[in-house]
Amino acid sequence: MTLEEIHGQESMPAGHDGMQSAGKALSKLLLSAQRCGCLTAGVYESAKLMNVDPDNVAFCVLAADEEDEGDIALQIHFTLIQAFCCENDIDIVRVNDVDKLAAIVAPSEESGEPRDLHCILITNPNEDGWKDPYLETLNSFCEESRNVNDWVPTITLPE
Repeated sequence: MTLEEIHGQESMPAGHDGMQSAGKALSKLLLSAQRCGCLTAGVYESAKLMNVDPDNVAFCVLAADEEDEGDIALQIHFTLIQAFCCENDIDIVRVNDVDKLAAIVAPSEESGEPRDLHCILITNPNEDGWKDPYLETLNSFCEESRNVNDWVPTITLPE
């Protein structure tokens, strides 16, 4: 039984202004983090980073399409990542469209091949923390979602 099943999902309606602004903020934050070299993509790469330096992780994005929902191994990884994020006070969101996410986050520069985008971590570029307005918007969105027992809110990315 998941945390969402225990508390019941009382998520915000799809047309909610906060959700729309959160989607825009997430796309801007991903672009900004990528430019700064503060973006880690991939389930295994993210798990390694969280194990080595959890205090440096500022935000987590889990992404899965409908066909990924049947992937038991991926869902187990998601559950473990969610638990780790909750225990370490890392805000976390879900995205249900990996293609839109891939359009925002370019392919890996080393190989030119698409990356595993099922988990993306945004890290702090320096020890003082990151004062990004988009990160602050997403942190507020996550806090509001937790207030209505939506512990891992789903964000819809803009077109």
